[in-house]
Amino acid sequence: MLTLYYAPGACSMAAHITIEESGEKYEPRPVDLANGEQRGEAYRKINPHGRVPVLRLEDGETIRENTAILPYLGKRFGFWPSDARAETRALSLIGFFAASVHPAHAHVGRPERYASDPAAYPTIKDAGLKTFHGHLKEIDGLLAGREWLLDQYSVLDPYALVFYAWGVRRELPMAELRHYTAFKDRMLQRPAVKRTVESEKVRL
Repeated sequence: MLTLYYAPGACSMAAHITIEESGEKYEPRPVDLANGEQRGEAYRKINPHGRVPVLRLEDGETIRENTAILPYLGKRFGFWPSDARAETRALSLIGFFAASVHPAHAHVGRPERYASDPAAYPTIKDAGLKTFHGHLKEIDGLLAGREWLLDQYSVLDPYALVFYAWGVRRELPMAELRHYTAFKDRMLQRPAVKRTVESEKVRL
């Protein structure tokens, strides 16, 4: 049985949704980020970086990082393209999400990672929020005239939903992103997405 280490509302929601979509039995293991569980010795043995998600396979091997976990789950459950050109687009998008969109938001929520002087935090947060908002606008453009980010539903779609939720959390004008908002509404019509969002108490 798969085991997923996740935190409600974190980027691990993408893997959480994907496993729910599969219908396969798994063990969900919430990690209490607010109280520092990720920094404890027990969790550091699972992931020395102290981050979520972590996916433990049936044989005990662990996979870390969305860029590895999501393609693995996608291939296992049929939510990853088999065509070489479509896979290239999927890899490009997952790279953009992990290397650009997510770090921009981290500047808002974790400015201490980027400066030792607390006086610099407001500037880091402001710049991060502006960059993050710009990336959300880019995702909105990618969804223009499309139902999903790729030609069919894939693991990229739950990942994109994470960033929409973070935009809501940061009180960005998400309703102005028409294509992205319509996408969010389509996602919430999927039972697995609705279950996961409700169980993680995510506001959308």
